[in-house]
Amino acid sequence: MKKSYLIRTMVILTTISLFVGVSDISIQDLINIDKDAWNLLYISRIPRVISVIVTGVGMSICGLIMQQIGRNKFVSPSTAATMDSAKLGFLISMIFFTSLNNIGRMLISFVFSLIGTFLFMFLLRKIKFKNVIFVPLIGILLGNLIDSITTFFAYRHNLLQALNSYMVGDFSLVIKGRYELLFLTIPLVILAYIYANKFTIAGMGEDFSKNLGLNYKRVVSIGLIIVSLVTAAILVTIGSVPFLGLIVPNIVSIYKGDNVRKTIWETAIFGANFLLICDIISRVVIYPYVISIGLTVGVVGSLIFLALLLRRVKLEN
Repeated sequence: MKKSYLIRTMVILTTISLFVGVSDISIQDLINIDKDAWNLLYISRIPRVISVIVTGVGMSICGLIMQQIGRNKFVSPSTAATMDSAKLGFLISMIFFTSLNNIGRMLISFVFSLIGTFLFMFLLRKIKFKNVIFVPLIGILLGNLIDSITTFFAYRHNLLQALNSYMVGDFSLVIKGRYELLFLTIPLVILAYIYANKFTIAGMGEDFSKNLGLNYKRVVSIGLIIVSLVTAAILVTIGSVPFLGLIVPNIVSIYKGDNVRKTIWETAIFGANFLLICDIISRVVIYPYVISIGLTVGVVGSLIFLALLLRRVKLEN
C-alpha cells in the first residue's frame, strides 16, 4: 500500500466526485466558462469534496490515536463513547444555549466528548480483564448509556426528531459558508503527526513509557483532546459517521504495522479515499436521490468490521 498509489487514487476519486450529482457538470461547460456550472462547482461541489476528504482524514486519525493509546484494535470514537458524549453535548447546547453558533456548539460538544472519553479510559484502567473484544464492549455499553440519557432529554424537550435528523451523517447540505469549521481538523492532524512517536511509545504501556522518560499522562491527554476536538467538529458540521475510525487504521496496520509515525499519512489518505468511495456510492445507487453517508458507511463499515473481527479471532486461535 504505497502512499503514491493512495494519492493518485484520491485525485481520481476527487475528480469523479466533482462531476457526480443531480445537476450535470461537464468539462466542456467549465472550458466554455458556463456561469451556472462554475457557481455549482464553487458553492457546492468543491466544499462537499473538501468536507469528505477532511472528515475521512480526521476520523481515521482519531481511530489510529485511540487504538494506540487504548492498546486495542477495536477502540475508536464510535466504540469508546466519544461520539455519543459529543452528541449529548450538542443536545445540551440546543436546549440551554439556543443562540450559539456552530463554534459554540462545537466547544460544548468537545467538552462532553472529552469527559466521556476520559471516563472510558478510566474504566479501562480499572478493569484487569482486557480481552480484545471485551474492551470495545465496555465502550459500546458506556456509549449506549450516554445515548439513552441523550434520548431521554431530547424526548422531554421535544427535540428527538430534530436531533436524530441532524446527527445522521450527511454531506448533501454542505455548501460554501457551512463547512469551514472542519478546517480546525487540519492543525490537529499536524499536531497528531508531531506527537506520533510519543503515541507509539504510550501504546506500549504506562510503565514502559515512564522508563523511557515519557510523560505518559500528558501524551494520553493530548491524544484524547485531539480526538475529542476533531470528533466534535465533524459531528456538529456533518453528523455521525460510524466505523470510519475503527476499520481504516486496522486495514492500514495489516500492511504497514503499528508505528504511528509510519502509518499516519497512509491512514489519513486511505480514510479520505474510503469516504470518497462511500460518498460516490451514496449519490449514484438510487440516482438522482442521495443516501446519507452515515447509512452507506454504516453498511459497508459493518461488513468490513465483521471481517476484521473474524480475522482477529482466527489469528488468536
